[in-house]
Amino acid sequence: MHPNFEKSFYITTPIYYVNDVPHIGHAYTTIAADILNRHKRLEGYQVFFLTGTDEHGQKVEKAAQERGIDPKTHCDEMVVRFESLWKRLNISNNDFIRTTESRHKKVVQKILQDLYDRGEIYQANYDGWYCIPCERFWTEKDLLEGNCPDCLRSVTEISEKNYFFRMSQYQSWLIEYIEKNDRFILPPSRRNEILGFLRSPLEDLCISRPKKRLKWGIEIPFDTEYVTYVWFDALINYVTGIGYGSEENPFSQFWPQVTHLIGKDILTTHTVYWPTMLKAIGLTPPKMVFAHGWWTIEGKKMSKSLQNVVEPNRLIDAYGVDAVRYFLMREVSFGMDGDFSHTAMVHRINSDLANDLGNLFSRALSMVVKYFDGLIPPPSDLQEVDRGLQEVSEKVLLQVSKQMDDLAFNRALGSIWEIVGAGNKYIDETAPWALAKAEKDRPRLGTVLYQTLESLRIIALLLAAFMPSTCEKMWAQLGMGENLWEQKLNVNGKWGGLKPGRKVAKPMPLFPRLDPTKISRGA
Repeated sequence: MHPNFEKSFYITTPIYYVNDVPHIGHAYTTIAADILNRHKRLEGYQVFFLTGTDEHGQKVEKAAQERGIDPKTHCDEMVVRFESLWKRLNISNNDFIRTTESRHKKVVQKILQDLYDRGEIYQANYDGWYCIPCERFWTEKDLLEGNCPDCLRSVTEISEKNYFFRMSQYQSWLIEYIEKNDRFILPPSRRNEILGFLRSPLEDLCISRPKKRLKWGIEIPFDTEYVTYVWFDALINYVTGIGYGSEENPFSQFWPQVTHLIGKDILTTHTVYWPTMLKAIGLTPPKMVFAHGWWTIEGKKMSKSLQNVVEPNRLIDAYGVDAVRYFLMREVSFGMDGDFSHTAMVHRINSDLANDLGNLFSRALSMVVKYFDGLIPPPSDLQEVDRGLQEVSEKVLLQVSKQMDDLAFNRALGSIWEIVGAGNKYIDETAPWALAKAEKDRPRLGTVLYQTLESLRIIALLLAAFMPSTCEKMWAQLGMGENLWEQKLNVNGKWGGLKPGRKVAKPMPLFPRLDPTKISRGA
């Protein structure tokens, strides 16, 4: 076993399909993965964070044809939109994988050949129905009023020879695995959904497409007349990205310590196809597949026809990166559906960020600058009210660790805001501006301001994963010389880490209040 195995953590997003531009749903999953990645690093884990793009299949081929260009050129243009958005959103991924890369193609073909050689793949005739938008085969009994059960669009009758993976033989193993590992599929409602799905007989999985129907894909190594089914190719990215099958790779350190973050629409592929594929390859299934909900926009489903697709770049332009990251994680419980509205966004910024956090930060620093020339005063003679703030911080530190393990991002933020609330209440109760009036109260004033700044240091540490650039600013203005990202929560999260005598900066407003009437609804 690798020496760092217990402190290794591998986080992935789905690889995003390049037939369209990135939207709020893509941003949501990727921000969540980034937060988990940053938090786990602050907990002392070795973390690998993978994202990327899914570039094969009929939809990509069709999109390229409509534009009059070849599929690879189309992919090269589209992938830039994802990469540049992740830069803007401050995403700290270790690697970005594209399924058109040769490293991925080699792994897919190696796995296919291996499975074929061991009799896990066979050829048979397929008669049934095919949905082009979903790129999926359906039997007659699957159809809903003659249409695709997933997207409700019309299907095409098809009869052709194809290759199949013997997925059905793993059904009882998979049911037992899910029942024994209650954190394999989360939230629990999704686990129940898959166990319900597995009550019906599992069919073998068609893993090929004839080239006469689809040319854009990874060629099947044992029959060059076929390409690989896009999902079979796409799922394998998770092992390609950490070097499966290559020399000098981090694979053994990080597999199976993996958390796959996905949207609920791709639950079956990740919790039925993928674990059975891994079982056939001889690998352990992932530790966790967490399927989050969908976003509606002002109460309506997002759709191009309604022209209400929320473009993340416009949100960043209107509100700033950290406010967008905060809102998406705070507004709804991760795993549930959420509704995006500009009104709710402005309210969160003005209430939580400008009033609660921003106000506490600027009040505390301004008073240190005003009364102590910017030098952090030492604490002395702690009273019960001072210890109260410390107790809240210590309680929250433990809470947040557990909440992050459960991917309860909004609860973790709620806990951090308990320290923010306690800090504001503490300032109101101790009234440092009144203490500043008498020289004899100066030591007491120093204690109050030290305790407040120390609570802000801990807030910056706990909030850093969610709002990286804001917390870097807070950290620097608090006079912390050390690198924020080299801190360890179990050591530096302990009360008393702020060093008296260091100089704080004159505070810059973290979040200026927004005028709701001046916010563009075009985002």
